[in-house]
Amino acid sequence: MFTRGKTQRTNRPSLGGMDYVDPVKKSGVKRKIVFAACLVMLCITMIKLSPSFGSPSPFSRHEAGVTHVLVTGGAGYIGSHAALRLLRDSHRVTIVDNLSRGNLGAVKVLQNLFPEPGRLQFIYADLGDPKAVNKIFSENAFDAVMHFAAVAYVGESTLDPLKYFNVIGSDPDGRLGEAPRPELREHGRISGACFDAARGITNGLKVRGTDYKTADGTCIRDYIDVTDLVDAHVKALEKAQPGEVGIYNVGTGRGRSVNEFVKACKMATGVNIKVDFLPRRPGDYAEVFSDPSKILRELNWSAQYTDLEKSLRVAWRWQKLHLNGYGPSKV
Repeated sequence: MFTRGKTQRTNRPSLGGMDYVDPVKKSGVKRKIVFAACLVMLCITMIKLSPSFGSPSPFSRHEAGVTHVLVTGGAGYIGSHAALRLLRDSHRVTIVDNLSRGNLGAVKVLQNLFPEPGRLQFIYADLGDPKAVNKIFSENAFDAVMHFAAVAYVGESTLDPLKYFNVIGSDPDGRLGEAPRPELREHGRISGACFDAARGITNGLKVRGTDYKTADGTCIRDYIDVTDLVDAHVKALEKAQPGEVGIYNVGTGRGRSVNEFVKACKMATGVNIKVDFLPRRPGDYAEVFSDPSKILRELNWSAQYTDLEKSLRVAWRWQKLHLNGYGPSKV
């Protein structure tokens, strides 16, 4: 004789080939569904009663005493440093970037530094898309725009990164730096080329021309620290007035030869970087550097970080601590 224990399941009875549903169990399922529905309704009611429900985003309205700045290309090298400065100065910031050149890691650093609601938002969008641009401006209330989004690594600047002025350095406090993705390395800035050579990623630096009519025979260019460059933009923002246009040269006002740069690079990194000297191309100018007298006169701005070796040393320190860019840091 077989006796069913309490832990054993009873086979579901069937009537005429059809399953028989226990009315007691069916009633229990109904009660659970009703309870879940009531819980959802309660949550919806609480959300609607919340003071923030239905209120516009702080980014969508103008606020007295708060300057909302749109930073295009804000995930890039210069743009991220500009966003950092603006946030540090208590501005509200919206970064728009399609990440074709920028780095999402830089945005995450900024979000971690300024997590308060209404301080920073990131919008992934391509500014070449008119519909996307219209949507961004219709949904946000901007007071100013700092425009850094551009495909800068084309033409002659790609073929010869030493030909024109160059932005160097990084955040003095080590929060941000230049972290080009591997697939963009060949299009990077001269400081990046210096560090790649120092790390053995590339075979060295290539210098075009040693027969210019300069003190050491190499061409002379302007090198500006990214902190100074951002400061100039902030000064312009503070001075800006509706309907007024100002165009300024931003630079140190002092040229440095390529040989000086190479020497500073070697000193900053402590590596005797290999240098290949190549023939210069016809049409290359011997000296190219800015005249910042207007911006000094009208905005009271002048470059402060003018020690080439020191700027490179600060950037090199960030590079060594972030061998994978904004990936896992070196411990």
